[in-house]
Amino acid sequence: MRPLLAPFAIVCWACAAPSSLTALEIFGQAGVLGEWEVIADVTATGGKQEFAGPVTLIHTGVCTTSDPEKRTGDIRIQMAGARIKASLNIDGNPCTYSATKSDAYVGTMSCRDRRDVPMRLWVK
Repeated sequence: MRPLLAPFAIVCWACAAPSSLTALEIFGQAGVLGEWEVIADVTATGGKQEFAGPVTLIHTGVCTTSDPEKRTGDIRIQMAGARIKASLNIDGNPCTYSATKSDAYVGTMSCRDRRDVPMRLWVK
């Protein structure tokens, strides 16, 4: 009977681990061609599966000059199973992001002053 408890305890610990996370690294790509690199370090905000922190977008597309364009702001993320929702404020422009997890969180970022763009994020 004891050998059965050890695997069960490991499975239960693995299930509980995500809710006890205090910080996450977010990285990914945004834009039709993935021309923006997305980087964020977020920490738990106290809500269940909610994280917030600074975000940076760096233009890495083909037409990038020697000093790539950078945009900064903040991101607030809510994770629920295989879904993620986020609100971003990038250089004063509010945006939203909604995605479903496959190999990454794949979805769309919507900002009020421009058209929607695809965004793919990985969480570490």
